[in-house]
Amino acid sequence: MIRLIITEERPMLRGALVALLQMEPDFHVVAEVGDWDGLLSDALELRPDIVVVDIDLPGPDGVTALAKLRSCLPSCRLLLIADPATTATLSRALADRVDGYLLKDALPSDLTEAIRKVAAGQRVIDPRLTLSPREGPEPRLTPREVSVLRLTAVGEDVQTVAQELHLSAGTVRNYLTAIVRKLGARNRVDAVRIAREHGLI
Repeated sequence: MIRLIITEERPMLRGALVALLQMEPDFHVVAEVGDWDGLLSDALELRPDIVVVDIDLPGPDGVTALAKLRSCLPSCRLLLIADPATTATLSRALADRVDGYLLKDALPSDLTEAIRKVAAGQRVIDPRLTLSPREGPEPRLTPREVSVLRLTAVGEDVQTVAQELHLSAGTVRNYLTAIVRKLGARNRVDAVRIAREHGLI
């Protein structure tokens, strides 16, 4: 029997997920929680085989909380579920030896299969995810790109950034396009988030 803790912020979705997994003859859900504090306390008390973790739970930074859980309960396996993830989040999760990583729009059968594989000691990564640049060279920005992104991060528009840095608006747009490409981001907002996670700004 595979003993599970299920985490999900929204009670209705959490209940549906628990009901789905309890239908499997080899799964036993020992707890369901909606925040990081509850997860840490329940995991230490109940010592499940696997924690199915919503990386977007409210509370402290998720990857930091997972690292704490891993250090306190090394025998527990961790299976993350997340909205389409930034590559930086994926690489941080892998660095903390997460055992599995699925996107939230995966099929129910994908989740049950992933749980069984993780329980058997296998690593499971959603095939739609790509590894972060941190799995290869660390992403780097030039000093000018850092200046452009820092101003963008505090909400300045292209024209204001251009004036602050004595550049043309077209040059600023070119810098932003290069930054998004270098970081493997979806857009400027995503680029800011990835840069912060990597300590670049």
